[in-house]
Amino acid sequence: MHKFLATAAVGTLMALAVPGIASAKGGPGVTKAGHCSATSESKLKIKTDDGAIETEFEVDSNVVGQTWKVVLHDNGTLVAHGKAKTAAPSGSFEFRRTVADQTGTDVIKAKATNLTTGEICKATASL
Repeated sequence: MHKFLATAAVGTLMALAVPGIASAKGGPGVTKAGHCSATSESKLKIKTDDGAIETEFEVDSNVVGQTWKVVLHDNGTLVAHGKAKTAAPSGSFEFRRTVADQTGTDVIKAKATNLTTGEICKATASL
């Protein structure tokens, strides 16, 4: 009976340890709402994965076909840039990039500029 209880206890401890190991790979990450200079909405999601940081900057303008210039900075250094176009049906875009995980806290800043209207959306998240 004691052998059974000891085996059950070890099995339970191992089961509890596995989620901690799995979360070390990706973890839940951080999502922060951004702000825009007009009516659009934005948010920035970041999480660690295999020694890098996955970033996703989303802008929703509710207008299909708009082109936006997007830049990402990590601790003040430009790490990604490009253009994104809002798509149907929602009139939004997602700008996804994987960037190097810096030593210490990473402060990711995302900025999107609508090339037609000049509207600007920004969001910042730390990990």
